Amino acid sequence: MTNEFARHRRLRQSANMRALVRETVLSVNDFIYPLFIAEGEGVRNEVSSMPGVFQLSIDNLKEEFDEIVSLGIKAVILFGLPVEKDDVGTGAYHNHGIVQEATRYIKEQYPDLLVIADTCLCEYTDHGHCGVVEDGNVLNDPSLELLAKTAVSQAEAGADIIAPSNMMDGFVTAIRQGLDAAGYTEIPIMSYAVKYSSAFYGPFREAADSTPQFGDRKTYQMDPANRREAMREAEADMEQGADFLIVKPALSYLDIIRDVRNEFDAPVVAYNVSGEYSMVKAAALNGWVDEKAIVLEKLTSMKRAGADLIMTYHAKDAARWLSE
Repeated sequence: MTNEFARHRRLRQSANMRALVRETVLSVNDFIYPLFIAEGEGVRNEVSSMPGVFQLSIDNLKEEFDEIVSLGIKAVILFGLPVEKDDVGTGAYHNHGIVQEATRYIKEQYPDLLVIADTCLCEYTDHGHCGVVEDGNVLNDPSLELLAKTAVSQAEAGADIIAPSNMMDGFVTAIRQGLDAAGYTEIPIMSYAVKYSSAFYGPFREAADSTPQFGDRKTYQMDPANRREAMREAEADMEQGADFLIVKPALSYLDIIRDVRNEFDAPVVAYNVSGEYSMVKAAALNGWVDEKAIVLEKLTSMKRAGADLIMTYHAKDAARWLSE
């Protein structure tokens, strides 16, 4: 009888045995924590659709960053909330824009922490789109110049990594050329290479005040039904000089994360987006799920699919749980 079937359970007999043969290991070193930085003073607004996530002004960052560093989180990504907006997103590339000022503060106070700057215009434009708009159309090439200006201003402020999220064609080329011309040849680009037009972004748009004032973003973000197109997008960004490849969202696109990992050698980043976070939080607050178990399982699934890094609003909680 002993040789008639495989005994897979032999390697599951104890916690130590399971740990010994575990194929995928989740670590605090995998996490990038997103933050929403608001202009003004005394701002600490909890995002109603994202319990535990806050809009913070620079004068309220110390407590937050002391906690982030104490938990061992190595990197954050910054999104800005300006007081004033205009049709070309001037605040995105202003030398004293909110992300630039926050970056200077963080690098002065926490020099070893990696600061990733989200490079887009949507939070700064009065129309809420990720580029220059003319007659209701988002113009690709005129937007590239502004995105390159934004990246350079963020690098000048001390950003360690530039993360363009706008999905304009040629944005990696434009930003790489802009950074190099300004002397920032060593600053890597973490490209939102595969960014779908997803329903999972809703809570983020509340947090970042970036809802389009007309239409949608389907002409520049990807159709969720498309898989092969993701490879074309990622390949183009690699050819243009991307150093990291982001797949966004993560949970409903694990197959795409695996495809990108199989095809390219660059580090792959899964963005565990706001809607994915909010659904878990809502269920946990209602007592319907075990939040710790659900979060660690889904983050592990992203690593198992092939992600090297994970942008996640769960980062602080997950860091605590992993240290227990």
